[in-house]
Amino acid sequence: MKVESTVLKGVLIIETDCFGDNRGWFTESYNKERFAKYGLDTDFVQDNHSYSTQKGVLRGIHFQNNPKAQSKLVRCTKGKILDVVVDLRKGSDTYKKWIAVELSEQNRKQIFIPKGYGHGFVTLTDNVELQYKVDEYYSKECDRSIKYNDPELGLIGVLKILFYRRRMAMHHILKIAIAILVLKCLLQASMGSLVMMWY
Repeated sequence: MKVESTVLKGVLIIETDCFGDNRGWFTESYNKERFAKYGLDTDFVQDNHSYSTQKGVLRGIHFQNNPKAQSKLVRCTKGKILDVVVDLRKGSDTYKKWIAVELSEQNRKQIFIPKGYGHGFVTLTDNVELQYKVDEYYSKECDRSIKYNDPELGLIGVLKILFYRRRMAMHHILKIAIAILVLKCLLQASMGSLVMMWY
């Protein structure tokens, strides 16, 4: 198993060992004992599975406040996404900084997101399925999101994708420039299955 650190403390990109032959392939997407050897001794309590029908669907950026903050282990099992993680820990050296990583059914990469970070993604293909583990149950009272279209985000008219915004009324405002990130992901989607990180 390969575990890669990022500039955001505790946020890790994970590639599990994959074994294949003419029939296909097999991988252990999660093994508690093996993950613990890399410091990921997380007690996951819930598995989530989302489906997005079209390319260009934007979800997030979501998080839960204390006392129901969540760590997440995220993977894309169908299609391709650009996954975004934002540091929401006040006082952190990387507060309001973000990274973006391409996850797909082809590269089988996963990303571990500790408590204190926001998470969202934009789909790069149609018919996308995302599966992720969390270590705290969903809490409506603690559920929060970042509003993508606040003037302070600097959208400058670059978003020309279809947004699904059913939860916009709940979104909290933060100064995070996700607009440029989404534009870049759309422009570079044809470059192949690369891990992309923009800061």
